[in-house]
Amino acid sequence: MLSKNKIKFIQSLEQKKNRRETGCFVAEGNKLINDTIRFFDCRLLVATPSWLAAHPQTGAAEVIEASAEEIKKASLQKTPQDVIAVYRIPDYHIDFRCLSDSLSIALDTVQDPGNMGTIIRLADWYGIENIFCSSGCADVYNPKTVQATMGALARVKVSYVDLKELFENARVPVYGTFLDGNNIYDSDLSSCGIIVMGNEGKGISEDLTPYISKRLYIPNYPQGRETTESLNVAVATAVVCAEFRRRMQ
Repeated sequence: MLSKNKIKFIQSLEQKKNRRETGCFVAEGNKLINDTIRFFDCRLLVATPSWLAAHPQTGAAEVIEASAEEIKKASLQKTPQDVIAVYRIPDYHIDFRCLSDSLSIALDTVQDPGNMGTIIRLADWYGIENIFCSSGCADVYNPKTVQATMGALARVKVSYVDLKELFENARVPVYGTFLDGNNIYDSDLSSCGIIVMGNEGKGISEDLTPYISKRLYIPNYPQGRETTESLNVAVATAVVCAEFRRRMQ
């Protein structure tokens, strides 16, 4: 049986301060849990009898069998499924040496949880294992972000760092997208480096621009045509990552 205290605990993880205090975050849904439970330290698993019967080896520290109605009371989702997991927030160690032979993404004050989740999912699709976030970015362990990653959070390491320090230590090309940058399709792109994506409204912060070694621009078509001011940051990330990977083929 799922107690009121457990329900209260699960729901409290919707708030960032509670995630920080407990060091835990919540994930929900059959596919999401199937994709993530092997990668995170599961402190609590709440699931229906049928889900538990199909997944006898969960490795969770605590397992509670619950009815669909009980799960609905604890869920943070509009349409709850069969399982809720509470995971320990991982503590990733950043090895700057690994950046010298890989492609990474740095996010500068990306504040929308949906954009964050989509970018993590894109990184997973394009084989990018590290995302570095400024302190002004949305919390990756926000339930909305977790759900938006569709399980990619298990394979992409997201770290909150001082981006200036990161760029100073990386010793690889640092690419940024700007309206006055060079056409990405005509620019030299390397197989390693850091792709910097800026805030939804303001772009890359002025104090970070001196660290950008290569300024890129995604042209609209046909050029010169009146069009929307800019692309959504997640869409722009997809375009940039796709071009980098296309060059590697």
